[in-house]
Amino acid sequence: MAIYLDHAATTPVRREVVDAMLPYLLEHWGNPSSGHSFGRAARAGLDEAHERLATALGGEAREIVLTSGGTEANNLALKGAAWAGKARGHRIVTSAIEHHAVGHTLRYLEKFGFETVELPVDRYGRVDPDELEAALDDRTIIVSVMLANNEVGTIQPIAEIAARVHRHRGIVLHVDAVQAAPYLPIDVAALDVDLLSIAAHKFEGPKGVGALFIRHGTHLLGQQQGGAQERHRRAGTEDVASAVGMAVAYDLTRAAQPETGARLTGLRDRLRDAVLAVPGVELTGHPRDRLPGILSIIARDTDGVSVSQALDLEGFAVATGSACTTGSPEPSHVLAAMGYPDEEARGALRISLGRTTTPAEIEAAAVAIPRSLAMLRMGSAAIAADPLGQGLTPGVAAGA
Repeated sequence: MAIYLDHAATTPVRREVVDAMLPYLLEHWGNPSSGHSFGRAARAGLDEAHERLATALGGEAREIVLTSGGTEANNLALKGAAWAGKARGHRIVTSAIEHHAVGHTLRYLEKFGFETVELPVDRYGRVDPDELEAALDDRTIIVSVMLANNEVGTIQPIAEIAARVHRHRGIVLHVDAVQAAPYLPIDVAALDVDLLSIAAHKFEGPKGVGALFIRHGTHLLGQQQGGAQERHRRAGTEDVASAVGMAVAYDLTRAAQPETGARLTGLRDRLRDAVLAVPGVELTGHPRDRLPGILSIIARDTDGVSVSQALDLEGFAVATGSACTTGSPEPSHVLAAMGYPDEEARGALRISLGRTTTPAEIEAAAVAIPRSLAMLRMGSAAIAADPLGQGLTPGVAAGA
């Protein structure tokens, strides 16, 4: 039996979401920009998707821009706000643990004269609002801090950060909420953010669609030219079926969050206790202010890739960090920013639960994961103690 414990990477699409999408794939397949009946039927679904997403986020339909996912939403937010604000300043303040969709976008903007200030985080991965405010000056045009980290699950004090940012006139606050959206209720008014990104596939919606909330009055320069779609902010014929699916998925997710969050917290803590019982294993991220579905650890004297591969052979899908960095030889930039040396960061493992995770799956994982960790740590210790294999029986060290 295969057990999926990598919901932070992506989630299965709900049957209700597929059912909501099908009419826009098979019947109402017109171009929503067309004026005839086929186009009007598609436009009705698209308008409803905008309305539902806006209501769920606490905004207005005109403040929602559909994108191809969280990466594009982050790109549009940062590039659009940067170029729109270039006449006022060129400084962008962010944290050292942002997703690469933010970090790499800022590196790109630096090629055009923008300056990036990366704030440090504490051992738990949290930004200090006082340090953030101290980094703001009259050249600052954007602050970008994620709501919750995708690797360690730490939740940032966004409302407090927003209060500091908005003491300074003209600074736009962007929040990457892609990983937080499945687990936390999001109210853009309560958070007091100007830009906020989400992606459907993180909350049991289709891949390839996301949304950017743009507070009315926030200046943003469109980054994709061609047509007048999305109120001139994102050109291109909209994927109506995926937009409808995202809206339905988010409504279902929001409705279940209180129950799901409480249940996943209990399951996560059960697994946490079993895993931390293995010597040399340490919890990463904030012990309390963290997403209910993410358990992140470091297993010293072992390699997270080896652990994940061993577990895969046993039928358990877990990750070593962000899915966007899988295959990278470099240790996690998140753990490095949190103060973990490379040799420890290589022992990282991320186990992420979702709505469909069951107690039986967690009980099975609570046996398999500690066993794999303990066995691999014992193997690493044996190699360290006898690197040349001199303690092996004759012929074994030579591979006979």
